Amino acid sequence: MSRDGLTPEQTERVVAIAMDLARAGTTEELAGFVEHGLPVDVTDEAGNTLLMLAAYHGHADTVRALLRLGADPDLRNARDQAPIAGALFKGADEVVEVLREAGADLDSGTPTARVAAAMFGRAHLLTG
Repeated sequence: MSRDGLTPEQTERVVAIAMDLARAGTTEELAGFVEHGLPVDVTDEAGNTLLMLAAYHGHADTVRALLRLGADPDLRNARDQAPIAGALFKGADEVVEVLREAGADLDSGTPTARVAAAMFGRAHLLTG
């Protein structure tokens, strides 16, 4: 058992549930997990953070909440993808705006946010 009283299997299940909440944009419940001790930058087996999954699935309110809780907007997954590039790829314009306002690095990851914006005709989202 870990110091928080959970077995490794239970911890893995909690992380999986939290990742599903991030994908679904279930903001309040996900915030509760973090407020009760789940690390805000926890990753799944592919290196995706809660923020990455919320951003990729277009959940701007969840992205805002995770950022307020201290999520790092620049953590990249195992494929070197950044949350802002994922949001650009998916056409999640509001998420892109939220991440820009949070200071997301437009030049990190593969592809960078700037390259992704150009590829998907969304360069206007990164200016101004």
